[in-house]
Amino acid sequence: MRVGLLSQWFDPEPGPAGLPGVLARGLASRGHEVQVLTGFPNYPTGRVLPGYRMTRRADEDRDGVRIRRVALYPSHDRSALRRMATYGSFAASALASGTGALRGLDALWVSNSPITVSLPMWFVRYAHRVPVVLHVLDLWPDSVRASGFLGDGPGRALAERAMGGWCAAMYRAAARVAYISPGVGELLARRGVPEEKLVHIPMWADETPAPPSVDLRAELGIADHRVVLVYAGTLGEAQGLEVLIDACALTDDPRLLCLIAGSGTAEDRLRDRAEASAARNVRFLGRLPRERMPALMAAGDAHYVSLRPGGMSAYTMPSKVQATLAAGRALLVAADGDVATVARDSGAGITARPGDPSSIADGIREVCELGREKLRLLGRAGREYYTRAFSAAAGVARVETALRQAMETRRRR
Repeated sequence: MRVGLLSQWFDPEPGPAGLPGVLARGLASRGHEVQVLTGFPNYPTGRVLPGYRMTRRADEDRDGVRIRRVALYPSHDRSALRRMATYGSFAASALASGTGALRGLDALWVSNSPITVSLPMWFVRYAHRVPVVLHVLDLWPDSVRASGFLGDGPGRALAERAMGGWCAAMYRAAARVAYISPGVGELLARRGVPEEKLVHIPMWADETPAPPSVDLRAELGIADHRVVLVYAGTLGEAQGLEVLIDACALTDDPRLLCLIAGSGTAEDRLRDRAEASAARNVRFLGRLPRERMPALMAAGDAHYVSLRPGGMSAYTMPSKVQATLAAGRALLVAADGDVATVARDSGAGITARPGDPSSIADGIREVCELGREKLRLLGRAGREYYTRAFSAAAGVARVETALRQAMETRRRR
């Protein structure tokens, strides 16, 4: 097949932004001709990555994949206006300078986030008559509401209704709508997506990260007997990390050290909370560069995943879950729904009640009591579960099947 990928985020951007690259390389390795339409890499700093220069458009070939990059306004700061400019500029630029590269495809895979990507998607779907597999990686407007992006002003309800209608039009245009967790599939069905369109395609992890370049534990002066709990990711509202600080303050086990890596809108408040609560077992590392993430993953004996109770927590599946399982590390999960189910089913996780510092403190104590050797056994079980349920090979195969099914819908018309 000649297939396309449309995603604002792509290699060499790190973390979840790099996962479409795993898919592109996987499809190319299966003998498909792959064309990507994306932006110039700038996540997460908002600065164009070294080796790239912003132009109207640029084409490159990498690992057997053709890539069309188009200009955008790069920003990932706290400004809602600048974030909207980033999303809107990519959509307009992709429509004007990128859709020609997607002409003549058999099928197109689309990452749904941000939903402004619908502009080039609709053009390719209706003008070029290319069937679409829409992968719902973030639920809109739910994820935007949870992030606080919309604020609490009088226009919030109107904006949510507008985004809901926008998403419904995207679902109607797609031949297949892929969802990443069972809860998301149930919600999409309730929102009117036909059952025959829905297909479960969990997300994968980057399974080929560079080996740790340093021993981060040694670099940070962490003694061998210390049990390290790591949170790595966005320090925002949706994660509910203030209760992690409170739980650490309630934990007096001298073996515990909690490392928090990342940045976001809640960072200053979390640092102040840790200082005020005398949580001396918490250390903030700030945002680490991509090349240091394998070392951070290896340094953690267990990795913390949390979501605020209610709202999206029942059906959100943070990408760090797959990344932790793939790395063979244990999980401490303070969340409801699908994430807690994976933690239990994988055998790699300890669960706690989200938003409850006492329950999370109990989970932390259990992590410490297990000790580093037994936590490694949990991580090993998690790696085996990842191979069965989330591996990139399985994900690529599922996407390939969905693309073929989408292609068949055009032939039946």
